Amino acid sequence: MSTTDQLIIFDTTLRDGEQSPGASMTKDEKLRIAKALEKLRVDVIEAGFPIASHGDFDAVKAVAENIQDSTVCGLARALDKDIVCAGEALAGAARGRIHTFIATSPIHMEKKLHMTPDQVVEQAVRAVRLARKYTDDVEFSPEDAGRSDIDFLCRVLEAVIDAGAGTLNIPDTVGYAMPHQFGSLIAQLRERIPNADKAVFSVHCHNDLGLAVANSLAAVRNGARQVECTINGLGERAGNAALEEVVMAVRTRQDLFGCDTRLDSTQIMNCSRLVSGITGFPVQPNKAIVGANAFAHESGIHQDGVLKHRETYEIMRAQDVGWTHNRMVLGKHSGRNAFRVRLKELGIGFDSEEELNAAFSRFKDLADKKHEIFDEDLQALVTVATQDAANERIKLLSLRVCSETGETPQAQVVLSVDGAERRGSALGSGPVDATFRAIESIVASGTTLKLYSVNAITSGTDAQGEVTVRLEQGGRVVNGAGADTDIVIASAKAYLNAINKITEPRARAHPQLGDV
Repeated sequence: MSTTDQLIIFDTTLRDGEQSPGASMTKDEKLRIAKALEKLRVDVIEAGFPIASHGDFDAVKAVAENIQDSTVCGLARALDKDIVCAGEALAGAARGRIHTFIATSPIHMEKKLHMTPDQVVEQAVRAVRLARKYTDDVEFSPEDAGRSDIDFLCRVLEAVIDAGAGTLNIPDTVGYAMPHQFGSLIAQLRERIPNADKAVFSVHCHNDLGLAVANSLAAVRNGARQVECTINGLGERAGNAALEEVVMAVRTRQDLFGCDTRLDSTQIMNCSRLVSGITGFPVQPNKAIVGANAFAHESGIHQDGVLKHRETYEIMRAQDVGWTHNRMVLGKHSGRNAFRVRLKELGIGFDSEEELNAAFSRFKDLADKKHEIFDEDLQALVTVATQDAANERIKLLSLRVCSETGETPQAQVVLSVDGAERRGSALGSGPVDATFRAIESIVASGTTLKLYSVNAITSGTDAQGEVTVRLEQGGRVVNGAGADTDIVIASAKAYLNAINKITEPRARAHPQLGDV
């Protein structure tokens, strides 16, 4: 293999990543992430599943119309209505791709599809041919390929290549494969399919056994030239292969891989923080590449070695993936133009002068509370502001909490509910518990608190606290996020953000109609 081979990075954060319970995104949030992925130089952005709902259709359409440098992809089952819908959503794309799929494993064909193998082949070919009427760039996935009969896989894939599919995506849908096994599968398919040279082989691996990245890399070693992955490994169940890990593994171990990506890896941290902030899924400290401890050294032996020569204990530079210790020079005396320029550098823009002015006002409020403003603070500020704008039915007007040694904490809240001022108070086992109970005394949401998580956005005692709240109601799960230098206020904001989401009419059907 030539070292100049390109490994195509297909990011599905906006589609499969969104299928994580509670991770649903608005159209504007998807657009913000898509623009960050474009700046990262991702090759293909899978923007969503257009047939799932009007909201998903609009989001795919918006991404398609606003992204120029990356291919925008829409997912579609091997059904005429899905493909027509995807084609319409992608009509405005500079480069559009339709990704269609149908299950090929015996258990899926028999128990889910109720179709014979011959019918599956016929449906797959029909779907690809219809998709080609909308775009020359068509991808096909045999769902649950890892548990499919290899002879049947070869038959289906040969047929869809003849029908016009230019990319063949082999998914390990349930995360069942082992690296040596999955790599061998890719090698056998490339060898046994007569027209295999006419298509790019792709892989989409799930992380149920913690092997998504390992399986993806094994496939690349055996000739796959596209990897489907997500920022921070977000995704259905245990998630997908993490984009940042795949990209940096291939780039760091060029002695093993005959390819590389075209990504600007210095944008990885920006994308990671953005996705974490919007979805409310914090990144664990020991997460490879993007975790807070990824480039930290505590052992004396390690510290001594790094001080003498960085490469003794670091196989890549922190700066190469976007880590930086440079502090924001913006403060309460900074002007609006400096604020605008810095946000633009972070990939954040404004549609109007009014939006800029509102964000600048919030920035000034934050600058009055803490002396040093970091990039993470700015991203949290914009993310929370976007959430507030999208969910304004219930708003926090004021909060008073009394917590004293030997006394039961008490919270008093004033909320705006549909424009009307409402007051509530409650006792609790702690200040946060009392606050949540006081809010519930007003809204009576009937939800169950499934997760409460607190993270410091930056260092220092004046750091903003970022709170994630996960609520469940009747099987529906939503995440809420809030940030403030006061952790109790941040908690109240996060709880109300989740309440607003769960009390909205359910505009978006869950896209788990089929998963690759």
